[in-house]
Amino acid sequence: MPSAPVVAVVAAPAPPDTQRAVAATYLAFAGSGFAFASWASRIPQVRDHLQLSPARLGLVLLAIAAGSLIALPLAGPVVHRFGPRRTVAAMAGLMGLSLATVALGYLGGLAAVVAGLFLLGFANGAWDVAMNVHGALVERRLGRSIMSRFHAGFSLGTVAGALTGAALVALHVPVTVHLLLVAAVVAGLVPWGTRRFLPEDTGPDDPAGEAPSHSALSAWREPRTLLIGVLVLAFAFAEGTGNDWISVAAIDGYGAPAAVGTLTFAAFLAAMTLGRWFGPGLLDRYGRVAVLRVLAGLGIAGSLVFVFAPTTPIAIAGVVLWGLGTSLGFPVGMSAGADDPRHAAGRVSVIASVGYCAFLAGPPAIGLLADHLTVLRALTSVAVLLGAAALITAAVRPPADSTAAPNQKLD
Repeated sequence: MPSAPVVAVVAAPAPPDTQRAVAATYLAFAGSGFAFASWASRIPQVRDHLQLSPARLGLVLLAIAAGSLIALPLAGPVVHRFGPRRTVAAMAGLMGLSLATVALGYLGGLAAVVAGLFLLGFANGAWDVAMNVHGALVERRLGRSIMSRFHAGFSLGTVAGALTGAALVALHVPVTVHLLLVAAVVAGLVPWGTRRFLPEDTGPDDPAGEAPSHSALSAWREPRTLLIGVLVLAFAFAEGTGNDWISVAAIDGYGAPAAVGTLTFAAFLAAMTLGRWFGPGLLDRYGRVAVLRVLAGLGIAGSLVFVFAPTTPIAIAGVVLWGLGTSLGFPVGMSAGADDPRHAAGRVSVIASVGYCAFLAGPPAIGLLADHLTVLRALTSVAVLLGAAALITAAVRPPADSTAAPNQKLD
């Protein structure tokens, strides 16, 4: 299909309040990633301490997805009622409480850990929608694509969390001390940063100003929105499976030491960060559809290399390809949902809700498969889902009348 001509647009410098909002949005994304990766970096130690089989670990991780899936349908009305700033600030506080609950519950038994992970998932789900709605507002205010770089900020936070976790594992710092420190940092720093978010009374054309009940109901009936949600689900499965299982698979499947397992996880996150940071240039030049098809292929190849590699270094190289391949699926889905700013919050909420089903089904599915195939072989399911995603990438093609990203090439 012939490409539409690309028109060069010289963007004027952003006003100071918008520049501050960009920095604050980066902080919100990075803080969310740092908090989640800090927990994920200690999964092997929690598993060993609680003596969990792969299937039981999958069910424990299901608590995170359950909390998120309850939060996501509520997030649209909550963001409309209280605004992105207050929602993100409140969820950062709840995230700190959830990490503290896991940290202290880890000493007492499984029930408290599951409760803490449920709260973590709830906070993460509502936080995710709120910061993406604000990110879409900032993107519109700037007049150019930047959403994937906000998600790169999230990935940078996950890299920092994973590397910090690897260092603390190597230094034999207890899980409880580690997670309590992270809880204090996240609950204190992120709410402070949200004070620089854009004003919430932004007018009827902005995402924060739409009527959430009508937009949410209508979005659930839109084929394009639902198809984007399915695509995001596939990429989220690939991303979430990497977050939850790469370190465990490296340790169990390749006999790697605990610190090397965590560093393998960090390599995955670093590759995702690079893909998200350099993604806007690729998207503007080649379009969403072509880029996602190529990245899905990289993700398929990388996950299979990780599963079937003869040595640990080759497996780590596979993880890098896997991370690059999954890097843009979620942010492109969010941007595609926000192409029409009048319905952005409702569509983003629907797409996120469908996508997060991967976090509900993923952990127990991998755990059950691992009981029959080993954790490493169970990860072949990532290639299957990404193959399905490659077939429906046309759903993210920007509408012809889209004004959400004026510099982006139409596919």
